[in-house]
Amino acid sequence: MATGLHTYGCIGASTRAPRLQARTQLQSPAIQSVVSQKTAKTLCRSAATSSSAISPKDSSSKSAIEYIDLHHVGFLCSNLEKSLEFYCGVLGLELNPERPEKKLPYRGAWLWVGPGMIHLMELPNPDPLTGRPEHGGRDRHACVTIKDVSKLQAALDSAGIVYTASKSGRPALFTRDPDGNALEFAEPM
Repeated sequence: MATGLHTYGCIGASTRAPRLQARTQLQSPAIQSVVSQKTAKTLCRSAATSSSAISPKDSSSKSAIEYIDLHHVGFLCSNLEKSLEFYCGVLGLELNPERPEKKLPYRGAWLWVGPGMIHLMELPNPDPLTGRPEHGGRDRHACVTIKDVSKLQAALDSAGIVYTASKSGRPALFTRDPDGNALEFAEPM
């Protein structure tokens, strides 16, 4: 099982190597020492050569997995109206009226984020809401690419919403929605 997890984590590693190298060069020495490009390549190589490894990018296979885009990210919320105030009122996202919620056994909403979506689901949250890292970049999070971080910063300031800047120094902000879901907003790299 662990081998499969390593293999899945390395999908497309060869095509991502230049991006990983560029990111590694921009990171602090402390971060570089924790996860270096050499370490990542070694982990991916050993997982890919394991006898139980699955190679979804095997070019000789007719059924190789081809990734296109991320369709949506799902977030649990305790109060749909409060979440919509944040996502639509503060962030300015728009509802996708084409996604009927009547087919699902819970309340929810679909919000456009470029060509992708955020799916809000009003369901009990099994995760702890306290004890989460203050900086959302050190917690599980979804990242949305935006053209100008300063415009979002002004909107968050105006609404009195707490956020933190990226620890790497790049133009990015982290915040949390009313239910503690971490969101990153970054300018294109």
